[in-house]
Formats: sequence, structure tokens, C-alpha cells
Amino acid sequence: MEFYIPTETGEFLAFCAAIVTSLLGLIALFAPGTVLKLAGLQTKETSREGLAFVRSSGGFYAGLAIVALMMAQSWIYMAIGGGFTLAAFGRILSLMSDGSFSLKNLLVLAVQAVLAGLPLGYAFGFI
Repeated sequence: MEFYIPTETGEFLAFCAAIVTSLLGLIALFAPGTVLKLAGLQTKETSREGLAFVRSSGGFYAGLAIVALMMAQSWIYMAIGGGFTLAAFGRILSLMSDGSFSLKNLLVLAVQAVLAGLPLGYAFGFI
């Protein structure tokens, strides 16, 4: 199996979104404490379930993105875009109802929107 790097602009942008998703997932998988600190969270010394949750979530992101990179199919890019779309929707709900309106949350929302838009734009033929 040969590794495929796309040359078409739209597919390359979706490919880049998958690379970023895999890197974020791998960071969460191998450095969950750092991810929790960046998110402003911490675990209790007696309970490490938070680390397990972050690791498993990171593994899911990395796994999905790595499959997208290996298979280069628009429906897998659509899955990444759909996941980030719902993540961004959840963040918008939190901004509106939880009082979590901050610059950091707005920046993360912007990143999620871009990581949703690039693969979905390619999958639906907009870019």
C-alpha cells in the first residue's frame, strides 16, 4: 500500500485537517495531563479516570484521522468533519448556556470550525 498525498486543493485541505486531527489525538493519547492543563482541568490525586478519558478520546481522534490519511476517501473525511461540527455545536451551546464565554473558548471554536469545514467542504464538493 502506497501512502497517498493529494494534489487537488480541496482534498489536500481535507488531508491537512486529518493531519492536525491526528496530531491533536496523539498529543491527548500520550500527554493527557498537558491536555487537561491546557483545558483548565485537573484530576484528583485519588482518581485518575480523567486521564483515562482523555487518553481514550485522543486515541479515537488519532485513529479516525490516521484511517482517513491512509484510505483517502471522502466519506471518512466526512466523518471527521461531522465530528468536529458537533463538537463546535457543543462548544456554542456551552458559550451560550454555561457562561463559558472567553477568548480561549472562541479560539478553540474557530479551530473546530476550520477542522469541520475543510473536510466537509471537500466531501460535499465546495472546495
